[in-house]
Amino acid sequence: MNLIIDIGNSRIKIALYEKDMLSEIFLETDKTVLKKIKKLFKLHQISSSIISTVKDVSSEITAYLQENSNFILVNHKFSFPFKNLYKTPKTVGVDRLVLSSAAVMLFPKTNVLIIDAGTCITYDFVSKDSEYFGGAISPGLKIRYKSLNDYTSKLPLLDLKQPKSFIGNTTEESIHSGVVNGTLQEIDGVINQYKNKFSHLTIVLTGGDAKFLSKQLKSSIFANQNFLLEGLNKLLIFNDNK
Repeated sequence: MNLIIDIGNSRIKIALYEKDMLSEIFLETDKTVLKKIKKLFKLHQISSSIISTVKDVSSEITAYLQENSNFILVNHKFSFPFKNLYKTPKTVGVDRLVLSSAAVMLFPKTNVLIIDAGTCITYDFVSKDSEYFGGAISPGLKIRYKSLNDYTSKLPLLDLKQPKSFIGNTTEESIHSGVVNGTLQEIDGVINQYKNKFSHLTIVLTGGDAKFLSKQLKSSIFANQNFLLEGLNKLLIFNDNK
């Protein structure tokens, strides 16, 4: 069994895979993740493990995984299944590289735009020739709500909510319209830019806000909140078979 760990800006996802089949997913925090990992090793026969992280990971976690499994910590030295055309390859987020790997392995010989709607919204493009071009980074939904409150004197901090109309008739509804509709228009606009340049484009939407956004987008998309986890598992299997 494979243990897959995705450490993001806001949360930590842990998944168990039996070969290609997802078995279980858990959401943890920095304080609970090591305890959960140890519990899973007691309950399951875990042979391999992999971590993708956007921040520093505890040495206790890596040491435990190294002692108890065939462990991989994904970093910029890792061998990815694409040619990286990013001008500053060491600065691109590891999570973006893993998502691009998933695109190459799950949609071979296809132009793919991966949109990860989480703390930030990242756009990453991989060509049908397995070349990673890069993409874009913009604020996620929660950051947009928070910035309106942080940088104004009177606008309230609101939780994510679908606006009743694109024309807000209260301050709260105006904020929801600006944040949600603004984000949707941005995503649709970016998708159209890529469609105009690249033919036969496959669009993948993932991340914590993927479910909220997917039903409202005009473009045809492949929504998968666990796309990064699938990519990590594919990379782990690929490495084990070398």
